[in-house]
Amino acid sequence: MHVRVSLVAAARSCSLLAERFDDDRPLDGTGLRALEAAARSLVPLGAAGLRYCSPTPRSRATGEALGYAPLAQPALRECDMGRWRGLTLAEVTAREPGAVDLWLADPRAAPHGGESLLAFISRIGGWLDTRPADDGGAIVAVAEPSVVRAALVYALNAPPQTYWNVDVRPLSTVTLAGWSGRWHLSLQAAQIG
Repeated sequence: MHVRVSLVAAARSCSLLAERFDDDRPLDGTGLRALEAAARSLVPLGAAGLRYCSPTPRSRATGEALGYAPLAQPALRECDMGRWRGLTLAEVTAREPGAVDLWLADPRAAPHGGESLLAFISRIGGWLDTRPADDGGAIVAVAEPSVVRAALVYALNAPPQTYWNVDVRPLSTVTLAGWSGRWHLSLQAAQIG
């Protein structure tokens, strides 16, 4: 018994430099235009038997715009950034440079008072491992790029520090196939002709 989980990174809500920890902003004009341009290739994923999304405004809006009618999953929320919530990385670095260094170096550290990187990856992995295996069943989930990164690190059983080396762009997709504790990355071949 196995399942395919396609993860779609939510469309953007601001420029990369303006991104804030636990950002609750809705999609911006650039994100909406990118979503319209990508819809043709992403809409077919909505045929999945189960459709989920992160509880963030931009994840929900991305899923709704694609016609997925996704069910919000609290387990797919972004990492709890504690007192850093609502701040940019540049703002936090200016205020607490040592804490940022610790957070980036030690996956067990949570100097912000929220969730450690290791706890975040484990939470997302726990969600993956509880997906129902239905011999080839398909699931689609629209999530924040950070959630997709955490899922990849977990599924590949990579060291937590690998999280910082994975770049997930808005509206990119990745498919994981397998079952609880036994996941692998499934890359799709481009259709030619």
